[in-house]
Amino acid sequence: MPSPLDHALLRDLRGVVGPGGLRVRPAELLALTSDGLPTHHAVPRLAVLPGTREEVIGVIRVLHHHHAPWVARGAGTGLSGGALADREAVLVILTRLNRILHIDPAGRRATVEPGVVNATLSEAIRHLGLQYAPDPSSQSACTIGGNVAENAGGPHCLKYGVTTNHIVALDVLRPDGTVVRLGSPSGEPWGPDLVGLFVGSEGMFGIALSVTVRLVPLPAEVRTFLAGFPTVRAASEAVREIIATGIVPAALEMLDQASVRAVEASIYAAGYPTDAAAVLLVELDGRPEAVAAESDRVGTLLRQGGATTLRTARTAEERARLWQGRKKVFGAMGRIARDMVVQDAVVPRSALPDILDRVEAVGRFHGLTIVNVFHAGDGNLHPNICYDHREPGARERVLAASREIMTACLAVGGTITGEHGVGLDKADQMPELYSEPSLRQMCAVRHVFDPEERANPGKVIPVRYCREWGRGAETL
Repeated sequence: MPSPLDHALLRDLRGVVGPGGLRVRPAELLALTSDGLPTHHAVPRLAVLPGTREEVIGVIRVLHHHHAPWVARGAGTGLSGGALADREAVLVILTRLNRILHIDPAGRRATVEPGVVNATLSEAIRHLGLQYAPDPSSQSACTIGGNVAENAGGPHCLKYGVTTNHIVALDVLRPDGTVVRLGSPSGEPWGPDLVGLFVGSEGMFGIALSVTVRLVPLPAEVRTFLAGFPTVRAASEAVREIIATGIVPAALEMLDQASVRAVEASIYAAGYPTDAAAVLLVELDGRPEAVAAESDRVGTLLRQGGATTLRTARTAEERARLWQGRKKVFGAMGRIARDMVVQDAVVPRSALPDILDRVEAVGRFHGLTIVNVFHAGDGNLHPNICYDHREPGARERVLAASREIMTACLAVGGTITGEHGVGLDKADQMPELYSEPSLRQMCAVRHVFDPEERANPGKVIPVRYCREWGRGAETL
């Protein structure tokens, strides 16, 4: 229950959002104790659900007045513990801000509130022959505001780029309650790239009240290949050969045999060959003549690489089915284990075969099943570590395996996250990637936006480099 100190805060927040916009009872807060990462949990001080831009501003001004730390939260689909608030912090939930504010077909721009679901935007503009390119696997649930916070990617970001490549302007609410405009709808602002600085800041700089995004035309021609391989290494080497030609597929995804079998046994069955050790999805798009020429070359490379199954989607429905299997694979993993950590790291494409061997060895050593589903074209690995949290010591083995995989990726010139963010999960490994002066400089940049470090405290940068609010999340 709220402490006596909280009652003044509750009174002031209730004055902004009304009694229906607050959640304070333990049963109400229980649903907000984790995001998509099951190894970290935290109970927030309370939760507030503003319904308009003005209410969000009012809430943050109240929190600033009370010197209360806070965490912004979207749909809660994040995979790094980045949207968790401990008992000292207030959770500010933005899902009610879900309006598409403006669409400019001629200028290929749209302005949305942070709670707009990713897939909803593309559905709203499809009739205009346009799309919003970043397409995380959770796009049917995740929000644009969360995508901005994490610089989300997705299968088609190999060709089209990640979130930061598609954001041109932001209205940002700073932790002191002031609002600033970053960028320009024209995409040509003067001065430093403050939009690029804000995108991927994981909620530590403030809240994006509105987001102006760049739209791209739907391609005139799309061709999607499904290729099955006898080994994961053969599939990895085929990826390397395709990229080496200079062809940039719209998407180039890999699934290993365990993930294929899980999908094919589920309602998301996509017709993947269950006898293949690995499956590649390769999608080409663009002008019809270019797609035809690239398809001939890619098909030849896949066959030369040892593909034992090779087919092309013949209809839009068949293509959608192939992608449904890829996008819903994480849901299908429930057939393998009760719990799963979806990890995220990036390595040079040339290192993929050896790193995948290393991931397999880590799983064997810790007695864990690790399933691989990832963006092979840009080396963005997603080792899915399967476990049952009820087993004694299971969580500790998962965390140890995760750390060893990240360290192995760093050793070959990679990094510890491509699109899921650092959050709570990998903050302790930041010193393996950055020097102490670099980490302190990151803190200095943060202080430009949030001098008191009240926005999403305790995330990304180890607390010994920055100040800390409270004790951080309890890891269960």
